[in-house]
Amino acid sequence: MQGVIVFAHGSRDPLWRAPVEAVAEQIRRTDPHAKVACAYLELCAPDLQAAASALLAEGATKVRVLPLFFGMGKHAREDLPVLMAELAASHPHVVFEQLATAGEDPRLTALLARIALEPRT
Repeated sequence: MQGVIVFAHGSRDPLWRAPVEAVAEQIRRTDPHAKVACAYLELCAPDLQAAASALLAEGATKVRVLPLFFGMGKHAREDLPVLMAELAASHPHVVFEQLATAGEDPRLTALLARIALEPRT
């Protein structure tokens, strides 16, 4: 069973989480069978390990991690691979897949360009 973790930096401001949770909700609407959770690197919960454990408890056997970082900065380049290795070591029977950061996907950059150029109504 497919699981998806929408992974972001985190913030103490609870309003900051709304767009992250909106991505998770869109995934649920797109595939009602997918197990979806949000996770945060710091400043709020749950962390990646807790989110993965929750998905596994729901029956996920493969988990994709979508990093909602715009670029390949230190968190995506250094911190996340360490966390992914820890997940794999903690749950050797589960396939964990780290997706590219959101900003590295040319579909997202194309969408942002269209949004910037579309006429306002």
